Amino acid sequence: MASIVVAKLHPPPPAITGRQTLFGTVHTSTLFVPTKRQGHLAITAKATSESSESLSSPSVVKSVKNIWDNPEDRIAIIGLGIAAIVGFWASSNFVAAIDSLPLIPGVFEFIGILFSSWFVYRYLLFKPNRQELFQGINRSISDILGQ
Repeated sequence: MASIVVAKLHPPPPAITGRQTLFGTVHTSTLFVPTKRQGHLAITAKATSESSESLSSPSVVKSVKNIWDNPEDRIAIIGLGIAAIVGFWASSNFVAAIDSLPLIPGVFEFIGILFSSWFVYRYLLFKPNRQELFQGINRSISDILGQ
C-alpha cells in the first residue's frame, strides 16, 4: 500500500534588507503571497531614505553649485569649460597627426603596454600598494576640491 505525504510549504517570512548608495539607503521588502497555481507570488517594494552620512559628506555637485552661485567664480567656470573643450579638440588633432606617421604608433603602443604592465605591478597587484594608490587619489581629490 502506497501512501502519499503532502507537505505544506510555508513561505519564508517577509525580508527587509537595506543597501547604502551614494545618495542614501535603499530599503527592499519582499512579501511572499501563496497562490493556487504557482505556489507563491513574490511582491517587492523599494523605498529610499537619505542618510545623515550622505548629507554631511561633500559632493562634487554641491561644490560646483556653491561656486556657480558666486558671480565672480561663474566667469572662471565658463572659462575652464571652454578651455577644456579647446584642449580636447587640440589633443585629438595632435593624436590624429601622430597616428598618420608610419613608425610612431607602433612605438607608442609598445610604450603603452610597458607602462600599463608597470602600473599593474606597482599599484594593483598587492594590497598595500592598492591602499597607497587610493590614498593618493583621495588626497588629490581633496586638494582639487579645496577640502
